[in-house]
Amino acid sequence: MELSEIFDATRDASRELSLIEQKKINGLLEKIADAAVFSADYILAENKKDLARMDASDPMYDRLLLTRERIDDIASDMRSVASLPSPVGEIMSSVTRPNGMRIDKVRVPFGVIGVIYEARPNVSFDVFSLCLKTKNAAVLKGGSNAEYSNKAIVEVIKGVLSQNDINENIITLLPATREATASLLHAVGKVDLLIPRGGKSLISYVRENAKIPVIETGAGICHTYFDSFGDVKKGAAIILNGKTRRVSVCNALDSLVIHKDALALLPELCKALGEKKVTIYADENAFSALEGKYPASLLQKALPEHFGTEFLDYKMAIKTVDSFEQAIEHITKYTSGHSEAIITENKTNAIAFQKRIDAACIYVNVPTSFTDGGQFGFGAEIGISTQKLHARGPMALPEITTYKYLITGDGQVRD
Repeated sequence: MELSEIFDATRDASRELSLIEQKKINGLLEKIADAAVFSADYILAENKKDLARMDASDPMYDRLLLTRERIDDIASDMRSVASLPSPVGEIMSSVTRPNGMRIDKVRVPFGVIGVIYEARPNVSFDVFSLCLKTKNAAVLKGGSNAEYSNKAIVEVIKGVLSQNDINENIITLLPATREATASLLHAVGKVDLLIPRGGKSLISYVRENAKIPVIETGAGICHTYFDSFGDVKKGAAIILNGKTRRVSVCNALDSLVIHKDALALLPELCKALGEKKVTIYADENAFSALEGKYPASLLQKALPEHFGTEFLDYKMAIKTVDSFEQAIEHITKYTSGHSEAIITENKTNAIAFQKRIDAACIYVNVPTSFTDGGQFGFGAEIGISTQKLHARGPMALPEITTYKYLITGDGQVRD
């Protein structure tokens, strides 16, 4: 089947999907969650084929890796999505005009949502569960490095759809080719919305070449500012979790900004990072504070390019600032608009930080690792939007709907 025919089949299937009752959709999600767990051995075997082609030291390896525990978590997320109320059909506003005409603003699906992503096979499940819940058909374009994993996952999903007499074309996995990418980027009239999930280069490429609407997600250059009023115990735990919980994800900490008056606390703040083998690129003041108190093999002097870098690895930059104002200036210069945090016991500084930093998610005394649809109570996410148009932050069910106006009258005519 030609790619244009694939898009047409997905578009047709999306119209059928709009007629399925929500109760049946919830049941399908439960069945797919069960099938994911039941088929774990098969999915993991295919995942191993992908892993065998990647160097284990590559930061993307952890993103690509599936485990039985991760599949259980994916299934749990799908069940959470099933349990949530659907936004589709919600009346967002209603007004009756003086002439008696009623205007309702109602949530509806986009129709067909395309997602381009790299070595993240869990995205296949996440995207489909959210799209199914909101009655959107999904076109998936995974990277070649996750080709076996994605094929296995979509095969499991399609198996459940087939068993329940649902058009399998409500989910489409495109070939892992450049031709397929180009076709998706140019699918005008066939795909309603395109969401890239991956690194800066992928997102930039999609933004610059797409001819269909795009919501940018993923790239995260995340800072944590340790204020002069910061609590060292809280700070050490927050920094450790932000940096090392999962280094390959977009909400991982990349740069610690520290007030000069707190430099004496830096060795204690970073102690656990040394145990996790985190390489630190420290500016002159931070280097002096850590020298002899942090593993020498893991401590390097920062270069200009270390600031504004999304490491996706056991690496972190440290910048010393003279004031709260300078911290704001530094973060503003290098932020990607994803997630930023402050550690402080000063409420005035906390409020000022939240007001002045321009990012999707801003934290006070908690790590940026919480930027996640599941952690926000959304069940799952289709991505973290770093833009301001339509959606911002974790994109879940409401963010992958649009709306239309339903106007009801009784013969009124316009003057």
